[in-house]
Amino acid sequence: MSSSSSTPTMSRRQVLEALSGLLLGMFVSMLAGTVVSTSLPVIVHDLNGDQNAFTWVVTATLLTTAIATPVWGKLADLFNRKLLIQLALVIFVGATAVAGFSQTSEMLIACRAVQGIGAGGLAALSQIIMADIISPRERGKYMGLFGAVMAVATVGGPLLGGFITDTFTWRWNFYVALPFAVAAIIILQLTLKAPPRTRDVVRIDYAGAVLLATSTALLLIWTTSAGTSFDWWSVQTVVMLGIAVLAAVAFVIVELRVPEPLVPLRMFRDRTFTLSVIASISIGIAMFGTSVFLSQYMQMARGATPTQAGLMTLPMIGGLLISSITVGALISKFGRWKGFLLTGSILLIAGSVMLSTLEYDTNFVLVSLYMLMLGSGVGMTMQNLVLIVQNTTRPEDIGAASAGVTFFRSLGGTVGVSVMGAVLAGTVTDLFLTKRNEVAAALATLGEKGQQLGEQLMSGTLPEVFSLPEPIRTIVEDIYAQGISSAFLIGVPLAVISLVAILFLPNVPLTRMTTQERLQAGEADLATVASQEGMDAIMATGPVTVVDDAGAGVGSAGVSDAGAGGAGVSDAGVADRRQHPDASRPAPQPTPRSAPQSASRVPRHPAPRSPEADND
Repeated sequence: MSSSSSTPTMSRRQVLEALSGLLLGMFVSMLAGTVVSTSLPVIVHDLNGDQNAFTWVVTATLLTTAIATPVWGKLADLFNRKLLIQLALVIFVGATAVAGFSQTSEMLIACRAVQGIGAGGLAALSQIIMADIISPRERGKYMGLFGAVMAVATVGGPLLGGFITDTFTWRWNFYVALPFAVAAIIILQLTLKAPPRTRDVVRIDYAGAVLLATSTALLLIWTTSAGTSFDWWSVQTVVMLGIAVLAAVAFVIVELRVPEPLVPLRMFRDRTFTLSVIASISIGIAMFGTSVFLSQYMQMARGATPTQAGLMTLPMIGGLLISSITVGALISKFGRWKGFLLTGSILLIAGSVMLSTLEYDTNFVLVSLYMLMLGSGVGMTMQNLVLIVQNTTRPEDIGAASAGVTFFRSLGGTVGVSVMGAVLAGTVTDLFLTKRNEVAAALATLGEKGQQLGEQLMSGTLPEVFSLPEPIRTIVEDIYAQGISSAFLIGVPLAVISLVAILFLPNVPLTRMTTQERLQAGEADLATVASQEGMDAIMATGPVTVVDDAGAGVGSAGVSDAGAGGAGVSDAGVADRRQHPDASRPAPQPTPRSAPQSASRVPRHPAPRSPEADND
């Protein structure tokens, strides 16, 4: 059991001070990722990488992020969270800086894999620490700050990355986040007052971490390599899938037996957690898959430069930011969330369907509308799924539960990017073979330059479409547009699954208590309800003895803290206590009361009161 000292409710100024370093850390992680998003096709081209290399540059980060997220989440339940987020920030930025020196696509992939370890910590710990200092109900009030950080990073990152790539060199994209990272570490040290977390005995589930990494990595290597490096039905497929399944089964067995499991399987008994995980997998595919391949669509199918590609994806980013800020404020105001999540999942389906119809010459107004729908759907659902899980999870499991949802979202995105990349690579290869006569005719008109371009295309290296001459450029754009639209089609059925999962989520109102307040209340056995309305309704503290003139007890009655005349507990208060997750025990039930002899001569001897009541 974690222990923490009692901490008073934080003022808005104190919350803002505590959030400043956390927001800057989130900005660093987002900027380091978005600043290279529009330049990835150029980077992979310069490093002589093919479509598989492009996919693995993205997948390597997502893979290690997915694996590391539950580990960081469990560590957050055991150790000091401020120290952990600083460590995650150092790992992330250090790997990002080394990636700028990459000489081969393999070196870049390795650096991106290490980068994902830090990214997993930042993704999990930022959500966990926010739950420590801001209640789910109040979090919407601060969504403007998070929206501003997201806006600068997601809008400014691609634009800055494109400008640096076009003006200087793509290597500088990996260094721009370093000054912000140093500032984030210093500010976190000065402003974030993380409560101490101590355990008598700390046990880390190393076996579970290894088995989880083995199962996930083999699954992703298979989805990326099958169909290109070896056949879908082959000995390699049987071996990889067989080991992955065995590792997954062993992981479940280990998690059921170890005292401190990496992913506490008891959480899956909670319908809110299980359905949120299912929805998060689908949303992860929509978020990561489309963001990766939309940038490639702009450059490979529409011939845009990296800077232009960053500008062209603004509708999706704008939809995500506006919807997340607006919906966060509305949820905070009304305390209800389900209608917003259902609307977001419907927009997610619509956007995924329409993006699967893209062609190289689709009217850009329509493309912008499709991106806006998809971005709005992601913005309404992504963070709010973590929010509702934190709302119902036991305080001591907040770290594992928050990281669990983030893990499955990252896992879904990783598998989605791998599968979409495999589909794209296979489709592009098949289309080049189908259109080889057209390609040959177009190259023949270019003379010696056409021969060089032909050798580059045959090698599988990603071309710089914006620099291709017109005869061959249109053909290449058409091929990549068909391949990317086929990849987008994969997300449609999964978006439907997310809608069904959200539809069956229990509609539990949001609590006004932070994680620390709930934890302290549980340790002291003082938790009553998590909403102010419930606290006002439930005032009874226990039975009291009513005596007659002779001093003999004749009955007992519930008495209100407000005075001697109150009795009983309101039905609304009892109902609220029974259904709310923050209640640590059933509400006290009123006992039958005998009629007093005289109100002026009835001394009352209250039962022992709680320390909280004594302070009133």
